[in-house]
Amino acid sequence: MELDIIRKIVAQITNIDPDAINEDTVLYEDLGVDSLDLFQIVMAIEEQFEIEVSEEDAQSIVTVGDAVKMISRLGGNTD
Repeated sequence: MELDIIRKIVAQITNIDPDAINEDTVLYEDLGVDSLDLFQIVMAIEEQFEIEVSEEDAQSIVTVGDAVKMISRLGGNTD
């Protein structure tokens, strides 16, 4: 469930088809995400899952799967 939501968030910000995004997709290399895009992705994750992402956690997001693991670790609300 988290993966599908993250895929939609990333797709919306990067204008890339969500079907082209999977857990192993590297944000910077595969999608061309820059620091502003990552900031927008993190803000959307915080809002969607009702969590607070530290700067350290945000910088550790390299792949879509990293974001999913972070949400699980921070106890994000998936309702």
